[in-house]
Amino acid sequence: MAKVSPGEFVRQVRAEVGKVHWPTRKETVSTAIMVIIMTLLLAFFFFGVDAFFSSIVQFLLSRLA
Repeated sequence: MAKVSPGEFVRQVRAEVGKVHWPTRKETVSTAIMVIIMTLLLAFFFFGVDAFFSSIVQFLLSRLA
């Protein structure tokens, strides 16, 4: 790796940050809303799967006793 002076490093970082596409407020809000919706959908799905398997285990355990 080539040694770079601190000043050159800062210039390179500024050049790279200038190339970044920063999202607009609208894009950020819509993406956050999509993440919240998908998180809720997955939470309900896994709650249902957990409840289903829990009832199966409880049924099987009640058959043993």
